[in-house]
Amino acid sequence: MDAILTINPGTTTTRLGLFTSDGAGVRALAEVTLDHDETVMAAFPDIAAQLPFRAEAITAFLRGRPSVRLVAVAGRGGMLTPVPPGVIAVDDALVDFALHRPLHPHASNLGAPLAQRIAAAAGCPAFIVDPVSVDELPPVARISGCPDIPRFSFVHALNIRACGRRLAGELGKPFAALDAVVAHLGAGISIAALKGGRIVDNTNRMENSPFSPERAGGLPPMALIDLCYSGGYDKTALKRRLYGQGGVFAYLGTKDMRRVEAMIDAGDARADLVWQAMVYQIVKAIGAMAAVLDFRPDAVLLTGGMAQSARLRAAITARCSALAPVVCYPGSHESAALAEGAARVLAGQEIARVWPPTPEVEPMPW
Repeated sequence: MDAILTINPGTTTTRLGLFTSDGAGVRALAEVTLDHDETVMAAFPDIAAQLPFRAEAITAFLRGRPSVRLVAVAGRGGMLTPVPPGVIAVDDALVDFALHRPLHPHASNLGAPLAQRIAAAAGCPAFIVDPVSVDELPPVARISGCPDIPRFSFVHALNIRACGRRLAGELGKPFAALDAVVAHLGAGISIAALKGGRIVDNTNRMENSPFSPERAGGLPPMALIDLCYSGGYDKTALKRRLYGQGGVFAYLGTKDMRRVEAMIDAGDARADLVWQAMVYQIVKAIGAMAAVLDFRPDAVLLTGGMAQSARLRAAITARCSALAPVVCYPGSHESAALAEGAARVLAGQEIARVWPPTPEVEPMPW
């Protein structure tokens, strides 16, 4: 059976999917998560060194499915330089960049190298689709107030664009005509304005977003500068404090929002306040992105793992339904989105870009 394999590496997991395609549409045959022991992963000197270990785990998964013939492999795009949306063909230059020169260390940087290695063995093409560095910001959105620090896009583009395509289909309009605010609510939070199907602004999942289960989000700059020079942290420790050990975890000691809701139900006032503050920031950011769309979005769309919470959905809907209908696609749809990207290329509906692609953005007027 012909199938597209998707690969989405996490810190201690590798999520795999097998999909059949009918034109640009896909149907899941199998989706599994390979769990990797934390102590084993910690023993690798860096993320790049994990490549053979993870590749062997994927190969073992495929050996158990001898009837499957791979026609494409689609890996999660890593922390790359700014790129246009869509599918990018994996080649040696992209693999070298992802392994040795990514903008940030992250397990997703292994998506392209793993896809290339598995595809080479299967004799099929390898792709990445809509990495987090997709950048469609217009010049007006890049001005930050400090010329030394222009704003840039770093967003959960894969899930946001996939959910946007689904929403456009349900609304009966082309994706290129969709105006929507999309809130990806997971371990990290991205809230984006889709205008004409383009991510014309977003909260930047690394820096300006609401705080999340493990990330501090946007912080008061003067206090942050003081903290940088306080002597209490070196550069690495402070980044860890803000990204991985920030947000809800910094206040409550857990990243599991189900535990937080249980704490609230048990009468924990601190947990309730932190949860309410997170919702408060999410709703503020949704309002800001609605402003980018002249407060006339077709919908406010909630997605990501936290959107599985009925409590969270209800709280956001109560505050945002005056803007537009609130639609929810809970969970992550990244595996299907990866497969759909590859399927569009195989069906001739999209041409895969060559690395390094140039972002299709308006030039600054100077």
